[in-house]
Amino acid sequence: MTSTAKLAQPMNTVKLAQPMNTVKLAQPMNTAKLAQPMNTAKLDATAVERGFEEYRSELVAYCYRMLGSAFEADDAVQETLVRAWRSFDSFEGRAALRSWLYRIASNVCFDMLKGRQRRAMPIDLMEPGRGDGTVGGTLPEHVWLGPIPDGRVVSMTADPAEQAVVRESVRLAFVAALQHLPPRQRAVLILREVLRWKASEVAELLDTTVVSVNSALQRARSTLADNQVDHTTAAEPTDRAQQDLLARYVDAFERFDVETMVSLLHADATMMMPPYPLWMRGAAEYGKWMRGAGCGCRGSRLAPVAANGVPAFAQWRSSPDGGYDAWSIHTLEISNGCITGINFFVDPNLFALFGLPTRLED
Repeated sequence: MTSTAKLAQPMNTVKLAQPMNTVKLAQPMNTAKLAQPMNTAKLDATAVERGFEEYRSELVAYCYRMLGSAFEADDAVQETLVRAWRSFDSFEGRAALRSWLYRIASNVCFDMLKGRQRRAMPIDLMEPGRGDGTVGGTLPEHVWLGPIPDGRVVSMTADPAEQAVVRESVRLAFVAALQHLPPRQRAVLILREVLRWKASEVAELLDTTVVSVNSALQRARSTLADNQVDHTTAAEPTDRAQQDLLARYVDAFERFDVETMVSLLHADATMMMPPYPLWMRGAAEYGKWMRGAGCGCRGSRLAPVAANGVPAFAQWRSSPDGGYDAWSIHTLEISNGCITGINFFVDPNLFALFGLPTRLED
């Protein structure tokens, strides 16, 4: 399998039945649309289902930011649509369908988050390890933040500025910071800062007051500031220089040229590998790791994907029986021409999310 030739175009990993109606995040929400009543008397079952599906992708993005898991976001949206379908007879059209669905989705997420430990990345939970250290056992999936394909949350037909805002709002650092917030603060910040709802609209959706919404937003902003996260900062564009950097990374990884891989990293680059409770800092430590415990990656094959608004790759490791088995989805953080972070999400179950096989033959 040769993947470097494909780097100029990201893989289209998800084929949706209908175009995604992504929220116009770069501008305040059209409140007239929110308030527009819906004539439910003339709707048949097909029209209702079509109306629900129109908002699926943006609801997935909302639930992913709330829950930190693509799998749970899918479950939450499915439950949202089931609840909406069951109660649609009581929906009198006084509110827009979209805002009604967001109300249901918020309540579904609140239910799922009750009594639950927040999802995190290894850097949030432990001290850095050493490149020549040992690997501990894995921790359960529910401990960790997970990746999500861009194709589930970003409309390729949307305005480029819109796409950039959506990608930035699902970056791992931002979603990880959101998990520090109590659920209702989390919802308020997403609705106000990302989706640009008015305070009065959020208050109505959450059955609270404008004063409470503004107070929750201030506390949420303070928490994000403490975590040094700014979701309004634009990501680096994927230009020719970055494509060249990615091509060299793939080539070095597939040839298992550790020296070249290390040369592409910033001196203080981080590496994380959920579900293993492990992270390390520094290109030199990464080199030690790859020459030691990471040597099982020798002979791997990579394919480009797009996840969490950044370049990413699916990795299949060489199998003793021949061929290659699904191993990880890894995302790359890039700044000033260097790779500043690599996150290996070691979970073959993720491959289905990206529309990828778990097995490659020779």
